[in-house]
Amino acid sequence: MAEQKQFVGQAEFAKGLEGVIACESTMGYVDGKEGKLIYRGYDIFELAEHSTFEETSYLLLFGKLPSQSELDDFKQKLVQQRAVPKEVINALKIVAKTAHPMASLRTGVSVLGAMDKNAEDESIENYTSIGISLIAKMATIAGAITRFRKGKKPVDPDPKLDHTANFLYMMNGQKPDDYTARVMDVSLILHADHGMNASTFSSMVVASSMSDMYSAITAGIASLKGSLHGGANEQVMHMLDEIGSVDKVDAWVDDAIATKKKLMGFGHRVYKAYDPRATILGEYSQKITEAHGRKDLYDMAKRMEDKVIAAYGERGIFPNVDFYSGTIYSAFGIETALFTPIFAVSRISGWAGRVIEYVTENRLFRPRAVYTGEMEAKYVPMAQR
Repeated sequence: MAEQKQFVGQAEFAKGLEGVIACESTMGYVDGKEGKLIYRGYDIFELAEHSTFEETSYLLLFGKLPSQSELDDFKQKLVQQRAVPKEVINALKIVAKTAHPMASLRTGVSVLGAMDKNAEDESIENYTSIGISLIAKMATIAGAITRFRKGKKPVDPDPKLDHTANFLYMMNGQKPDDYTARVMDVSLILHADHGMNASTFSSMVVASSMSDMYSAITAGIASLKGSLHGGANEQVMHMLDEIGSVDKVDAWVDDAIATKKKLMGFGHRVYKAYDPRATILGEYSQKITEAHGRKDLYDMAKRMEDKVIAAYGERGIFPNVDFYSGTIYSAFGIETALFTPIFAVSRISGWAGRVIEYVTENRLFRPRAVYTGEMEAKYVPMAQR
């Protein structure tokens, strides 16, 4: 835990709120010491092997695995909610070509909220309804952003496809093969929730003021955009592009260590063991990059992992989820700038679930700051300054 400071005998604080307990939750648990990630009691390895993103989203929203009829109903609701108003598409058409994709995504969700006449309904039923709608629509918005950035028209959702297959279809205009869809589905499962991370906390803070679900999710998107959070997977690919080839990895890492350059995709505020999500994605990266003719990406990443662990492993610095996810998306031919919107398409399930859980017994977040300024400054008239 970070060093804490006393606040005039009344309170303590840690920079970045590190280690501070802000609420109780049954949503998920991160065991950083043992390298475990739990959703509603289920180990992430179990969910990645056996579950789907739709089922995992249901689990996060409702606290239990669904029956077959419940899952069928949930999936049908997602299909029915995929379409977005033309006003949203028109707004995206204006901003998507030049803005960062996460800024475009933020804009799209804001427009959705402005158009929803029920947005101010504070009932849990309405929050849940909006959450389901946003799980469906975030994929459609991200798909439209992808198309506009390519100078192409958006692709309409296909009601015959499952959520993740449809997402890839709306991005690429081609229906994915089963294995590609499954790998992306696993990636979405792994990114769906992760404790009180910055974007989740941002969403919960906004929701705690009883603003509305759209505002809360917009705040989450804004936070996820940052390079220290969701944007880290973009930075990993920029780093690998800078290195260029596997034979240059050793020298690059040695120089980075000597100059104390930040190694993107390594280390985590919580994990002091190997990130379980990176374990799963690392295995998929090896298979996907080879299948798509981009094994160079995996080879560079794996060599870099070996070098960094040899240097810093004893200090608990290992690859995190961002390290291998980018190699998979790149092998799929996805533009680097779109990696973080994919993250958001997944994390919306966790954001919505935690917001709903928190507002059920809501209390406004109102922390204090340690004041370190003057206490008895005297006002000086303008003529005397």
